[in-house]
Amino acid sequence: MSRNGLADGRAKVSFLCANLSSTDSQIPLPKNLLFIEPGVTPNSVNNTPTNGDQNDPLAQAGAALPSRKSTGDSSKTTTPTEQAPSRPAVQPLEDETIHKLERIGKINDREKQLPHVHAEPNEYYGGNQVWSRARTFSNVGTEGFKKGRPQHMDGEVIGRNRRLSHDEISASAPRRFLVDVEETMRIVLEQEDTDANFQISIYDSGPKLLALGTASSNAHKFFDIRGTYMLSNLLQELALARDYGRKRIVLDEARLAENPVDRLSRMIKNSFWNALTRRIDGEGLEVACADPKNRSRVLRSRIYVPHGEEEQAEYYRQISREKPNLNLEVIVLPVHCDEPSFVKTLNDYPGILALAMQKKVDPVTKQSKLEALPFVVPGARFNEMYYWDSYFMALGLLVDGRLDLAMSIVEHCIFQIKYYNKVLNGNRTYYLCRSQPPFLTDLAVQIYNQHQDRDALKPWLKRAIQAAIKEYHCYWLVEPSLDVKSGLSRYRPVGEGVPPETEASHFTHILQPFAQKLGISVNEYIDGYNDKTIHEPELDEYFMHDRGVRESGHDTSYRLDRKCADLATVDLNSLLYKYESDIATAIEQVFGDELELDDEFDLTPWPITAEAYAPGAPRERSTSRKQTSAEWKARLEKRKEAMNELCWNEGQGMYFDYDCKAEKQTRYESVTTLFPLWAGCASEAQAFRLVDSALPKFEVAGGLVSGTEESRGIISLDRPNRQWDYPFAWPPHQIMAWVGLERYGLDVHASRLAYRWVYMMTLSFVDFNGIVPEKFDAVELSHMVDAEYGNQGTDFRYVPREGFGWMNSAYQVGLQFLSVGMRRALAACVPPWVFFNLPAPDFPSARRRRAEREERELQAAAQGQGGEPKKSVHHEPPSLEQAIANLKLEHAQ
Repeated sequence: MSRNGLADGRAKVSFLCANLSSTDSQIPLPKNLLFIEPGVTPNSVNNTPTNGDQNDPLAQAGAALPSRKSTGDSSKTTTPTEQAPSRPAVQPLEDETIHKLERIGKINDREKQLPHVHAEPNEYYGGNQVWSRARTFSNVGTEGFKKGRPQHMDGEVIGRNRRLSHDEISASAPRRFLVDVEETMRIVLEQEDTDANFQISIYDSGPKLLALGTASSNAHKFFDIRGTYMLSNLLQELALARDYGRKRIVLDEARLAENPVDRLSRMIKNSFWNALTRRIDGEGLEVACADPKNRSRVLRSRIYVPHGEEEQAEYYRQISREKPNLNLEVIVLPVHCDEPSFVKTLNDYPGILALAMQKKVDPVTKQSKLEALPFVVPGARFNEMYYWDSYFMALGLLVDGRLDLAMSIVEHCIFQIKYYNKVLNGNRTYYLCRSQPPFLTDLAVQIYNQHQDRDALKPWLKRAIQAAIKEYHCYWLVEPSLDVKSGLSRYRPVGEGVPPETEASHFTHILQPFAQKLGISVNEYIDGYNDKTIHEPELDEYFMHDRGVRESGHDTSYRLDRKCADLATVDLNSLLYKYESDIATAIEQVFGDELELDDEFDLTPWPITAEAYAPGAPRERSTSRKQTSAEWKARLEKRKEAMNELCWNEGQGMYFDYDCKAEKQTRYESVTTLFPLWAGCASEAQAFRLVDSALPKFEVAGGLVSGTEESRGIISLDRPNRQWDYPFAWPPHQIMAWVGLERYGLDVHASRLAYRWVYMMTLSFVDFNGIVPEKFDAVELSHMVDAEYGNQGTDFRYVPREGFGWMNSAYQVGLQFLSVGMRRALAACVPPWVFFNLPAPDFPSARRRRAEREERELQAAAQGQGGEPKKSVHHEPPSLEQAIANLKLEHAQ
């Protein structure tokens, strides 16, 4: 993209923002897909089908994909015909009239419309069994499978029947199968699941072929189900049918050959979000109280209720009486519940923390009662509400039209700030002293802008902005989080003792040398250190940095290891700049440039000076005056100035973290250098420099890696991989980069990066039984990561039920950055280097295998067994960074 093109894009954004009417109470924001303009319905994936008849200028770029007419229903789309066996099979789009006729079935003697072929399981399998016309299940059984294509069972090849439906040139109607659920599942697992993990993946060595009897022939004719994708979909459909008690089903082939992009997006929207939704009520407590991190002496379910919420406490006491099996203890917290010394006393009595509730009127008794508000959890072993996970999941909820659930997440944030003085890392007792990356204002503003009646939502937005102001003053702008000298903030939470939420052996290698000096065991040392009979300043500093790493959300990374609490990180200060910007804009545009605060607390001094922050210096109270936009604009300009002076490196063309202790920049190259683009605190010139200098350092086959390999350093047994370093990639970094690039008019880069990420997710979904993991190795395009905490979201049987929270969101959000042509290419699993005409990456695993092979050949040749050694060396293609640079030069010309 040329510089003139960027300038035009920025001018267009500026024009749009300048012409927004303040009378509409619309907060002016850059026009991008995550900031919906007033009066525009959010773009859900259903509004942007993979196969559409829109004119798409990018449809001809890269791979030449066949075009087809669209029925207007994205769920009916399929993939091109030329596919590898492990890719989705093709189904031609049927005529709409035929489609309607063929969707008629019978219950007894009454005809009934059949469920849509891509209906959700509760409708497709959960309703009454609808029989195909004039057909029965009389011949369906194990015999049916012996009449199909050759099957390999226990080493024998079973004979085939010559009369096969796939011998026909064309089918007269969409194909449907008669299936015995249990028997078919048994055969699929026995034949195809060779690694016995209850999933069908490309690593299974089965024949990847199974014949099913067609419903139109009463299971006398058979059709082959081929390839990993269709067989894994078959296993998933059988598991879903069994969930609804179905013994036999009529299964549409279109469910097995469904476009993978549409299938995954549909599962996320209609299934995964529901599976990840929780409430802290009687039912939810059974899940939430089962804490895998609980290592206390007496395992018991506990819920801690804030001081002053007596009605809420009584609500949980009633649950305790009604459900004695929970063994639930209800405890009311003191007023100052986040004091480090008090929080440490809870380590032996951990529990869940209460969240927001609302009063509802019972339609029967006409009496008001409390009802727990829903929230979304990350999934797998994480069954509590986390801060920045919730923000990124809420973005996906907004794309999928779940405005109510996103608003509920904001309500929980407001509740936590009111009673816990911050939005917590997670709502468990051992998180009371620390937060996570702050995103409250951005989420509240996005919800406000997308709501149909913004005037009615003003009081709600006011409460959210008031809460954010309190969090800002009471946590992020007070010491020790604030470094007064630089005026920048740090991840530096307070706390005492050994963090209790880790695995039992997590700190053993750190504590062992100290315990050996005293001649005691590690457990004895932990007890002594926690009760302060053992004093060790070196450990105090180590755990201060360790808590900071956990608060940063980037746990763990060599970027932050043993120094996090001293770093004014680019990411945190970008987020606080966005806080200041959102608050200033909301006060000015929505609240008439005056905002009165309801809660009573100390305001932090302004301007920031050592004298103003000295102990005993006077402080203003929050209710002493109204908030205006002028002070918040001054704060954001001062932060921007400090970041430019201390974090920006013009020579490198990047932002770096600032070490407040050493008073110099660190030189760890982190993808968080792009966060200022998301926050809008980078200048246009800095945006150009970031794209030219920084972006090529992090862009790999599957998107953006967390940091560079050079900065991470050498990995060894004594220095293992950290999961937030190279070569690993995470959804937050991708989404922040996409939105940031689009904010500055760099849509081409945003779309390319989004395509890389969504391609990697789609490829894993197709090849690994619908898997949606927590993170990826983006260099190898693999979810099989070698890092300290493994990979969540991968341990399931038969069918994925939840995906993983922010990975689900990254898929839904990523699709919004793609054109229709890009979605078509994704459905065919076209690699990004093919679609964008880039050099193919030389994957490290392939490079290692090639080196090993060449070494074996050399050894064989030296022994006279393999002929002469190869004289030519392997041709190394241009690096990805070189290819990107060349592409930019071509566009600039």
